[in-house]
Amino acid sequence: MASANRNNAQNTPMKNGLIAALDVGTTKTCCFIGRVIGDNKARVVGIGHQVSRGLRAGSVADMEAVENSVRAAVDAAERMAGEPIRTAFVNVSCGDPASHTVGVDIPVTGNEIDDADVRRVLEQGTTRSDSGEREVIHAIPVTYTVDGTSGIRDPRGMYGTQLGVNMHIVTAASGPVRNLHSCIKRGHLDVAGTVVSSYAAGLATLVEDEKDLGVTLIDMGGGTTSVAVFYDGSLVFADVVPLGGQHVTNDIARGLATPTGHAERMKTLYGSAIAGPSDDREMIDVPQVGESDQAEPNHVPRSALIGIIQPRVEETLELVRDRLALSGYDRVAGRRVVLTGGASQLQGVLELSRRVLDKQVRIGKPIRIQGLAEATGGPAFATCAGLLSYGVQGLGNQLEPGPSQSSPGGLGKFGRWLKENF
Repeated sequence: MASANRNNAQNTPMKNGLIAALDVGTTKTCCFIGRVIGDNKARVVGIGHQVSRGLRAGSVADMEAVENSVRAAVDAAERMAGEPIRTAFVNVSCGDPASHTVGVDIPVTGNEIDDADVRRVLEQGTTRSDSGEREVIHAIPVTYTVDGTSGIRDPRGMYGTQLGVNMHIVTAASGPVRNLHSCIKRGHLDVAGTVVSSYAAGLATLVEDEKDLGVTLIDMGGGTTSVAVFYDGSLVFADVVPLGGQHVTNDIARGLATPTGHAERMKTLYGSAIAGPSDDREMIDVPQVGESDQAEPNHVPRSALIGIIQPRVEETLELVRDRLALSGYDRVAGRRVVLTGGASQLQGVLELSRRVLDKQVRIGKPIRIQGLAEATGGPAFATCAGLLSYGVQGLGNQLEPGPSQSSPGGLGKFGRWLKENF
């Protein structure tokens, strides 16, 4: 990485002014190529998306299939942009991502706190979070303390004898993350940075007031549902629930004995997470598994379809609610929830979310990236848009040692960040 100056748009991994984002999801793989246009903004010049193969609940199950999906999405985006890419920011929802806060205090000389003091306390916090079996995806300094005075954003230039930092650490199991990175590298693409899916989606869809006052971002994907809580402008909690839209599709296929492709079509065209008064009277044609197209059609009321969808969506939202309550960040997040992801577009999800979570809920769409067509400007593409924002804003130069950059000393990219910025 070049420098962590977030106001310099040239400090991106792309020397030709291009920056790339790769959203590898359970049901779709999407690549955005953006051209930096200054002031921490980018305009999308290349888009490619492909049906994902070889992923199960966000984790790699077939490396060759994942590689082929990545290659196809990247190739389509490169052809549209007219230029090749070599690196990309990549999302992660595999490896059971989890977050915790680390608090560290170190003694200082009593003179003016300088870069070396900040470097020492950050190193101490990151070292303490290293568990060996999990990769540190994000290590974000939230606030500092000087001699017990909290809420300090930048302690340099202040005087004291005790310097502390509260760091938000997001980790994931090493194996699944390394498998994902390996698939991408087999496609001759380097990973510029790894970002938790819900964090990326929040960067794309949340307004500043929401991040400052407290908000929960729920990214409802195909294989997983990712959760992020923002407060005081920072990510303070992240988690993943291993349920998503694909589970709803599978439930329909099993419950109505219909092929998966038809189950997905019925979910999209006729599905809802909320029952309606006319559902019993509205009939749906349900092809049966193993029968030819010329076979006598099987009709079921729409209420039967909704009776399968609603319990699974309710279960997903209840798990999110319980995880938030258990973490203690439910109160910090306030009463604001933003839904993103392809599964959030299912009819009735917004209303059911308000009922289950008992909060104010809205659907989030990318708001910071220019050049997105209507078809790619919805909540299903929020994570990919957020990955671009992450790179353009220089957030990839924060403390985030990825598995491919880890060094024998254990600091990896984090160590380089310290050397370049202090």
